Amino acid sequence: MHSARLWKKVDRFILGIVLGLIIFGLVAVSSSSAVLSFNRFGHNNYYFYRQLLFAGLGILAIYFFSRIDYHFWKKWAFWFMLAGFAALGLVLLPEVGFRAGSSRSWFSIGSFLIQPSEFVKLAVILYLASWFDRKKSAETNFWFGIAPPLLVSGLAVGLIAIEPDIGTAVMVGVIIFCILFGAGTKWQYLASLGAIGIATLWALIKAAPYRAARIITFLDPSLDPQGIGYQINQALLAIGTGGFWGRGFGDSIQKHNYLPEPIGDSIFAVMAEEFGFIRIILLLLMFLFLAVVSLKLASLAPDKFGALAVIGITSWITMQALINIGAITRMLPLTGITLPFISYGGSSLLSLCAAVGIMLNISRQRN
Repeated sequence: MHSARLWKKVDRFILGIVLGLIIFGLVAVSSSSAVLSFNRFGHNNYYFYRQLLFAGLGILAIYFFSRIDYHFWKKWAFWFMLAGFAALGLVLLPEVGFRAGSSRSWFSIGSFLIQPSEFVKLAVILYLASWFDRKKSAETNFWFGIAPPLLVSGLAVGLIAIEPDIGTAVMVGVIIFCILFGAGTKWQYLASLGAIGIATLWALIKAAPYRAARIITFLDPSLDPQGIGYQINQALLAIGTGGFWGRGFGDSIQKHNYLPEPIGDSIFAVMAEEFGFIRIILLLLMFLFLAVVSLKLASLAPDKFGALAVIGITSWITMQALINIGAITRMLPLTGITLPFISYGGSSLLSLCAAVGIMLNISRQRN
């Protein structure tokens, strides 16, 4: 049944959109990183060259993972989850993990940083998809069907929150919720889990003054424009001055040491300033089309594991994009999570490309 000669061609629409996003990301990083790169390393292209390397490896990952029968990941999903726990535990050790700011979220290997939580997102997706495929009617039985995988995946959320990286922890929580929804979990269970998640997030916000300050600033950015509200104010200024047609590629003012994280979670603001509303809307449409086509693929997947894996990967990409853009346009509080395929970062790009490769293999075997 899974013989290579019976496989269809990969979904070219999904592949084309993803490659388009990667190219757009390279263009975005080349411009948004120029000033930062020159100030730190004496030339404009340091971050762009590194992102170009990540993009090349990512495209290879797409090809490699698209050639592997996706049922392989079902057999090893639990062990990948255990490996994820080990990585998340090791990164918390002072002598092992690399600390940047208040978070210890990376391993440092030479001049490169590896963020294990990005790969744990994929491990959680494969683990939950495998669980609900193997355990028939698990979605209808809370204590024996939902609670066990929820405890396992919830442990990953907890370890990420301890780093602390609340934005990524929230993102993993959203992915878990989407897979539970896709599996057909009763709405009463979903509502209860959603309420528990919101209450836990509120407790984490109250436990750290700077997180509470972000919520207050979200409600009124003018309260501390030079402090906690600085980033969102500068982002809104960049987006506003971009207007309909933008200042032109490379002509952003805010990337000149005004806007924090111009290559990270603020990269959308730089692109909106340079490209303007009319052209930046094309980026939003790419994410929208990717979501629509991927969800259609989920309905054509050969089995429940494939369908839930696609749902998980799609929710990861689209919901993270929605949260990032929502935060930088002040529709949501700032979270610090990056824009998929667009923001600078090797761990994010490589893990996303591996996930897309798995999704493309599912498309090879679609009904």
